[in-house]
Amino acid sequence: MILALALLLSACVGAVPKGDAVFRSAGTPIWSAAAFMPARIEGRWQQVATYQLAPTGTCRSGTVEFRPASGGLAVDGVLCLNGNARKVSGLAQPVGPGRLALPGQEDWWILWVDTDYRTLAIGTPSGRFGFVLDRGAAAPDRLAAAREILDFNGYAPAAFRPF
Repeated sequence: MILALALLLSACVGAVPKGDAVFRSAGTPIWSAAAFMPARIEGRWQQVATYQLAPTGTCRSGTVEFRPASGGLAVDGVLCLNGNARKVSGLAQPVGPGRLALPGQEDWWILWVDTDYRTLAIGTPSGRFGFVLDRGAAAPDRLAAAREILDFNGYAPAAFRPF
């Protein structure tokens, strides 16, 4: 009886709903950028890469804007996540080093940001999505660095799609 209950509980914890793609190996540790400063990401960002199963998706590069707000940053925009355009809006609140909580979404983990805050690599421990934002068109060296950090954090290199 105890074994059956333990198996039932383990099946529920961390279960991925059917149809959700997972782009990260669950066995690989994931690290957020402890020195990340949320106030430095204010402004408009262009999505320059995403993770998706198909080589081409039904959406193009997205954009998001971060504005100062009481308790965090107001976020508004549309991102391409696994080939689908998704609206993101609400208050992004810091919930840990390099981690932002957004309403209706998994926490965004900032895995890497370059020293001048021009490029961000964002993912989740579940691996359901990962993407790269830039202040404009990402320089090849910064895009390569973001990809390497995502790879290091267990993301599947074959599913990385630059725009």
